[in-house]
Amino acid sequence: MTSSETMYDITIIGGGPAGMFAGFYAGLRNAKAQIIESLSELGGQVSALYPEKIILDVAGYPKIKARDLVEQLESQLKTVETAVKLNQTVKNVQKVDGGYQITTNQETTLTKGVIIATGVGAFNPRKLAVDNSDEFEGRQLFYSVKNLAQFKDQTVLVAGGGDSAIDEALLLESVAKKVYLLHRRDKFRAMEHSVDRLQASSIEPVTPYLIKQLQATGDDQVMITAKKMKSDETKTLTVDKIVVNYGFIAQDEALNAWEAHPAVNRGKISVKSAGKTELANVLAIGDVSEYPGKEPLIATAFGEAPVAVNTMMQSLYPDRRGPLHSTSMHR
Repeated sequence: MTSSETMYDITIIGGGPAGMFAGFYAGLRNAKAQIIESLSELGGQVSALYPEKIILDVAGYPKIKARDLVEQLESQLKTVETAVKLNQTVKNVQKVDGGYQITTNQETTLTKGVIIATGVGAFNPRKLAVDNSDEFEGRQLFYSVKNLAQFKDQTVLVAGGGDSAIDEALLLESVAKKVYLLHRRDKFRAMEHSVDRLQASSIEPVTPYLIKQLQATGDDQVMITAKKMKSDETKTLTVDKIVVNYGFIAQDEALNAWEAHPAVNRGKISVKSAGKTELANVLAIGDVSEYPGKEPLIATAFGEAPVAVNTMMQSLYPDRRGPLHSTSMHR
């Protein structure tokens, strides 16, 4: 492990869309900044789990594939001097004179301030609660759609009722032979536009049912037994692939292991205005942060990033001229 005496102005922990845009904006403010990302590439959850997903909530893009959005963010980030450090997991954050010491699995650095943009943290999906589900994982059972071609001309069942589940079902409809969408409630918990698209599609809803049993068939398919909620009625479906989208298990352990960390509750950090936590010059943005009225959208994170950077710079350099309007910025 190496140790650097370089003092960064801002260390951004997490290289998803929120962290990437924060890194870019920090560069616009001439901050000496670094992004630390545990994965081998930038993009966070978007790259690791949903590269094929179509994103609809980014201003200026009627629709954009997740991997393409990350490519655009990378191109933008390369126009500034923010350091990007991949394959580094933050093991500890300690309070020191003048700021914080950041210890990763590779090096130790110093920073005046920290912006936490870790998203959902470790990507641990909520697993299908069926005794033998692990026997099907990676062959017929998946928790994300990374390679759309893998589902071409297949019969697929998507389990889940939120926006991501509907998005995946609609994405799969473009290549699959047949798509079912199974949810334990009568109504889907998604934006009205997504539900309208679902209703206009060829996807067959299976509600209100919960998967109770999986059984392998002789032709490499899976027979699903689903139980109707509040009833003894069951339904069987035979499919080639199952995609489960039940969200993620909150991971507090990683942040709580730091000597200096804000309070974490079920994977979330409660913040005040501008993303401020109870620690001096430690802010949180994106999916890891929460406050009344927060909407967990990429668009929201993109708005939080420059606010956090400007707040940090005002705290670190109160005499420095503040940001200009974006149309006045030239590089």
